[in-house]
Amino acid sequence: MVSSGALRPPDRQFLVTFFSRLRPNRSGRYEASFPFLSPCGRERNFLRCEDRPVVFTHLLAARPGPLLLSYCGGGEALTVPFEPARLLPLAANGRLYHPAPERAGSVGLVRSALAFELSACFEYAPGAPALPSHVRWQGRRLALTMDLAPLLLAAPPP
Repeated sequence: MVSSGALRPPDRQFLVTFFSRLRPNRSGRYEASFPFLSPCGRERNFLRCEDRPVVFTHLLAARPGPLLLSYCGGGEALTVPFEPARLLPLAANGRLYHPAPERAGSVGLVRSALAFELSACFEYAPGAPALPSHVRWQGRRLALTMDLAPLLLAAPPP
């Protein structure tokens, strides 16, 4: 077999398995260097990331029911309900966050391209251009709760 040298995209089932098993590393091994662990049978997959292990990549809107945010390349198999009022724009790094599964740190990063799309829905209070105060979503004006801020600021990832 001849290899083209190009990397193949990860198998979706692998991503679903890996990220559905992701949890804080409390194994007693490599905890300082690898804050997350994804067990797979006898194998232990240790993970570190620059920001958050969960990265939201797509808003799944073309389906019946509530909107879902898909993460980490898992399509409909890796999702959380989309909660626009709980979006958290962080002025310190210019990134956007959303609630994630608790076992994966409770907060996920919104991919830059998706964050850019969602930023068009933000409203800013007069005289406060740094951070939005509200989001307009499906004809409703929702106050941003900012409830994720303590989770991000209290325990930033290594």
